[in-house]
Amino acid sequence: MFLFDLDGTLIDSNGIWKNVDREFLARRGLPYTHAYYEGVAHTIFPLAAKFTKEFCNLPESCEEIMAEWMELAEDLYAHVSIKPGVRAYLKQCKAEGRRLAVVTSSVPEHCRTALKALSLEKYFENITFAHDLGLEKKSPEIWLTAAKAGGVRPEDCTVFDDSLAACWGARAAKMRVVGVYDNYFAQDEKEMRSFCDVYIRSFEELLWLPEQRRR
Repeated sequence: MFLFDLDGTLIDSNGIWKNVDREFLARRGLPYTHAYYEGVAHTIFPLAAKFTKEFCNLPESCEEIMAEWMELAEDLYAHVSIKPGVRAYLKQCKAEGRRLAVVTSSVPEHCRTALKALSLEKYFENITFAHDLGLEKKSPEIWLTAAKAGGVRPEDCTVFDDSLAACWGARAAKMRVVGVYDNYFAQDEKEMRSFCDVYIRSFEELLWLPEQRRR
């Protein structure tokens, strides 16, 4: 079974959250720093809000912080772009009879909005939401949960993700990992290449060649 991350892997959405974070902090006269980015990147909403409240020493509750983030993101997921080669690769996977699912840290509302807007829902059997489980993707538990939801063994799963931490979690769950390049996490490319079973800059690299299609 193939398990796909959403943000930064299937869709070009990491920029949404960088812009949201910058605006959120600017409203409070705070800078957007690498330390802040490291604290909120690739984690679930409640934990990102908890980190933000403590890191920035904010008086707002975690619920108020998350509500403001949702307001700032608004309907951006309805207009997000699909990453190059993704649609063609998903079609190819279906033609090969592969089973596909999504495992994401994205807020369920945003995930479903993006998949619906891009007509990608039909490709996936199910979605495992880290948000609902209260787990981060660096934990093997979320990957084991996704495998169980699909009725497959973890070692029969291949994970596609742009996050090094998520790839660590999937590998700890005994899954094969395909690292996916995303510009917002380009600094991790070298380590991703050395750690992952396969590393791609684009899903276009995985498409059949014309002569292969004829066989």
